[in-house]
Amino acid sequence: MIHSRRQILVKSPDSHQTIALQLDPAQSVLTLLGITSLLESSSSSHRNSLSDFSVTLDGKLLNSSTRIQVSKLPSFSMLTLYPRLRGGGGDGGATGAESRDCYLNMYAEKKPDKVDPNEQRLSKWLNCALSNEPLAEPCVIDLIGNLFNKEALVHALLSKRLPKQFSHIEGLKDMVNIKLTHVAGSDGSSQDTTSSQFQCPVSGLEFNGKYKFFALRGCGHVLSSKALKEVKSSSCLVCHADVKESDKIVINGTEEEVSSLREKMEEEKAKLREKKAKLREEKAKLRELKGVSNKSENGTAVVADTGAKVAKVADTGAKVAKMADTGVKVAKRQTDDGNVNGNGVTVKKFKAADKVPVNATKEVYASLFTSSKKKSDFRETYSCRSLPLGRN
Repeated sequence: MIHSRRQILVKSPDSHQTIALQLDPAQSVLTLLGITSLLESSSSSHRNSLSDFSVTLDGKLLNSSTRIQVSKLPSFSMLTLYPRLRGGGGDGGATGAESRDCYLNMYAEKKPDKVDPNEQRLSKWLNCALSNEPLAEPCVIDLIGNLFNKEALVHALLSKRLPKQFSHIEGLKDMVNIKLTHVAGSDGSSQDTTSSQFQCPVSGLEFNGKYKFFALRGCGHVLSSKALKEVKSSSCLVCHADVKESDKIVINGTEEEVSSLREKMEEEKAKLREKKAKLREEKAKLRELKGVSNKSENGTAVVADTGAKVAKVADTGAKVAKMADTGVKVAKRQTDDGNVNGNGVTVKKFKAADKVPVNATKEVYASLFTSSKKKSDFRETYSCRSLPLGRN
């Protein structure tokens, strides 16, 4: 069998000459390794490995796994060598897979941003625990020491959107109105979140988390622990209201202090529930006793009712007798005054003003008679003594 001889022309940018490689007619398959051996045997200028180049045969990229059928090659083929770019991953130092893996690991193991402890502390003491807005009057505190703006807390209660961590707040009874003292020269309108706007009214310590503060349940004043220790008193140092040790609520306390306050809160709620249960039991017993007494008195109810009616009739008779006696006294007084005659007929009393002569003035004519004068018109002078009607 006659095999046609095939040639591969090798062209490299580094060399201005073109090399012709003669293929063995008996060879049926050609690989990149075979091409490398042909180059090494034909020219000393290509002793370097083909791994330093990108190799294309008639425009098709070849790699180590490519197998070429020699019988399908044309008589002349063009093999082109392109040098790999240095530093871009083509120099063997890094591959695309390695770089992608680095990116994936970088995002997968991304560390959370570090929080400045000072900013975290200031935010806890200067902002509302619910809305994270700056504290603004009116302010309240719950029974475990969290600070709130009252408006934000009440709104969350009404809309039933209170977070689970504040589920112990069920209403106004679970919050205490507090009175914060502004720093001297501050009116509370500043929006500065890096410095405290409040202070202890006694010691002057800033309300910024560096010092321990207590809220008094009775009056609501907020005082520093230092002031309460230095001034021993059983009353508030501001308003002098009575204060018990149990009335002090530590603000933003430690985990142990919060746990102690929570236990105290649960005990108070349990006592309140027990008290309400006892009141309900007592009311139920009273209703039962009232029902029994009503049943036991059914037998004597008629007799008692009859006795009451008799007593009522007797009382009515006494009232009638009293009215008759009063009528007798009135009649006797009228008879004595001359208004009633002996037959019991009422007689109109004489008045001068009722019988005025013709062409006479009523007031002048009436002044002639003492019956027309009022008792208040009689007055004594130095020369005479006026006696009221009935005495002269």
